[in-house]
Amino acid sequence: MKKKNRNVAIIGSGMSKFSSHREEVNQPELIHEAVVEALEDAHLTMDDVDCVLHGNMELFEMVHQPDMWHVLGTGAWGKPGVRLTTGGTTGATLACAADNLVASGLHDVVLAIGFEKLEEGHATGGITNMADPLWGRSLQTGALTGTAAQKLIEQFGEERAKNAAIKMRIIMDEHAMRNEKAHRRLRLDRKYMKQIATQTPPLVGELRMIHMCSQSDGACAVIFASEDKVAQLGANPAWVVDHETVHREETLIFNSGKSTHRVAAERLYARNGITDPIHQIDVFEMYDPSAWWGVDWLGDFLLCESDEHVKMVENDQIAIEGEFPLNPSGGVQASNPIGATALVRVAEAAMQVVARRANTRCRVM
Repeated sequence: MKKKNRNVAIIGSGMSKFSSHREEVNQPELIHEAVVEALEDAHLTMDDVDCVLHGNMELFEMVHQPDMWHVLGTGAWGKPGVRLTTGGTTGATLACAADNLVASGLHDVVLAIGFEKLEEGHATGGITNMADPLWGRSLQTGALTGTAAQKLIEQFGEERAKNAAIKMRIIMDEHAMRNEKAHRRLRLDRKYMKQIATQTPPLVGELRMIHMCSQSDGACAVIFASEDKVAQLGANPAWVVDHETVHREETLIFNSGKSTHRVAAERLYARNGITDPIHQIDVFEMYDPSAWWGVDWLGDFLLCESDEHVKMVENDQIAIEGEFPLNPSGGVQASNPIGATALVRVAEAAMQVVARRANTRCRVM
C-alpha cells in the first residue's frame, strides 16, 4: 500500500433519506440530517471537527459557492474548509482528500460532506452542456450512453447480455428494498424479468429507463480521524487502507488500451497483495450508474478476462446472500444524489466493516 505519514480511519457515517423530492427541507436542512447522524455515530460534536470538506455540482442547483450558505447545516462556521467538485466522482474525491488531509498531519478529524438537491435544478441540462465547446462537444452525450450495452452484446450475444443487465437491475432493487433510505424501491419481481426489460421507456440504444440511475435529493457525511485520535476517542474504526485515482480525458492519449477502472484496480491490488479479488474481498461497493455499466465495470474492477463477471450475475453471486455481495444498499441504480453518490459507497463500505468486525475479518475496497 502507499506509505502514509499517519494511519487514517473512518469513525462515523451518516446519510439523509434519499428521494426524488425532499420538499419539506431546504439544502442546509437536508445536509444537516447527514451531519447529525455522522456525529452521533462517531460520538462527537462539531467542536471535535478540525476541517470540513464540501462537495456537490453547484451547476445543478445554480447556487454559486453553496458551502457559504450551507454552514447553517454543516456547522462549518469558523472552521477551515475546502469545496470540491469533480462531477459524478465528487464523493470519491471528497474521501480521497479527507484521507490525505488526515494522513498528512494537517488535521486530526475531517468531516467530508457530499450533497445534491436535484429537484431544484436541471442535472440533465447541466451534464449535456458542460463539454469543452471546441474539443469535446461532438463527443459529449452526458450520462446517457448505449456504448456499454453495445459492448456487452458484441461480447456475449444479445440475449445473454440483455438478461444479465436486467438481472443486475433486479438484484440491486432487491437490495434497495432492504434499505429504508433508498430512493427507488420498486419491488421488481424476477418472474417478470422479460416484461420489465422490454416494456420500460427506451433512452439510448439498448439503455432503458429501468436500467438507468435516478436523480435524487440527498446528503452523506463521513468522519475521518487519525490513529491517535481513534485511540483517544475509543472509536470503532474502519481503517482506510489505500485508494487510487486514474483519469482519462477526451483530448489526452491513454496508451495502455485498458479502461481506467482496470488500471486503477491493477495498481491498487498490486500494492495490497490482492491476487484473487473475487475471493479476497468480502463486500464490493461500486459506482454503478446503470445496470449495463454495472455488469461491464464488474469485469474491469475484478480483472476478469472472460465471462466470469457475467456468470456472477447469472448465478446470483452478487446478491447479499451470494459469494460476492455487490452494493448491499442498492447502489447508484437505487439512489443517486450526484455530489454524494460516490461518498455513499465509501460510507456503506465502512459500515459493513464495522458491523462485521465482531464476527469475521472483513476487507472492503
